Amino acid sequence: MKTISIVGTGLIGGSAALDLRKAGNVRELIGVDQNPEHAARAVELGLVDRILPLQEAAAVSDVLLVAIPVSAIQKLLPSLLDMLPPQAVVIDLGSTKSLLCEAVRQHPNRAQFVAAHPIAGTEYSGPTAALEGLYQGKMNIICEKELSSEHALHTAQEVFSTLGLKTIYMQPEEHDKHVAYVSHLSHVSSFLLGLTVLDVEKDERNIFTLAGSGFASTVRLAKSSPDMWAPIFEQNAHFLSHALAEYIKHLQRFQECLQSGQTQELYQMMQQANQIRPVLDGIAQVSPVVK
Repeated sequence: MKTISIVGTGLIGGSAALDLRKAGNVRELIGVDQNPEHAARAVELGLVDRILPLQEAAAVSDVLLVAIPVSAIQKLLPSLLDMLPPQAVVIDLGSTKSLLCEAVRQHPNRAQFVAAHPIAGTEYSGPTAALEGLYQGKMNIICEKELSSEHALHTAQEVFSTLGLKTIYMQPEEHDKHVAYVSHLSHVSSFLLGLTVLDVEKDERNIFTLAGSGFASTVRLAKSSPDMWAPIFEQNAHFLSHALAEYIKHLQRFQECLQSGQTQELYQMMQQANQIRPVLDGIAQVSPVVK
């Protein structure tokens, strides 16, 4: 039985807390949150048993799951490792890894840290967004596994197995490059599609009357929290910029074909894009849609 602290009681941390509690092998779930309303709501919803300041939580915890914006994780990790008892383990759940790993690579307690990224989420945020089963069947990435102790890795694997995650290993730069394309770019696209339609809506008041399920599913991620995503974009600016350049190249080619009446070329581009179907079908089989 372990005492686990959830640093950040929103969607990511709160969902982990729900499934850890449901598994029944946790002595106590402690919440740490700088937002008093979120902290109170997390206790009210039963996500955590009580709220403590970070230093007090660290002193009594076997595991600390850090689920706050990546810019805050980067600042927090060195001091958190400073205050950590010898057998405690810190696991971050951030969506970028290079700068976070760099921040503590030379720390004397680096072995007590596991850099992880469970690839799961919704467009909602805060304690009320927490969902049972959010992580079930999803992929999880651990970076710089060689710098974590056997005890830390074993502890992290216990937590991830309880959540139903499937873990693979990467180095931080490899991770950040891949998620720039498969996660971060889709959020940028959704945010900017939302902006584009909102700009048109200023003059065309009926545009949302015509919006159907295709629009809703495509722009859904635009509801995601800027507090979480702005730091992600900032920390992964290098790889995300490359991904955007590739995306813009395809958009420009599509526009050129459209303007010049190259319908067959447009057809071939869409037909080529259809090759993503088996990939999406595979994702759907292991990752049910979260509403």
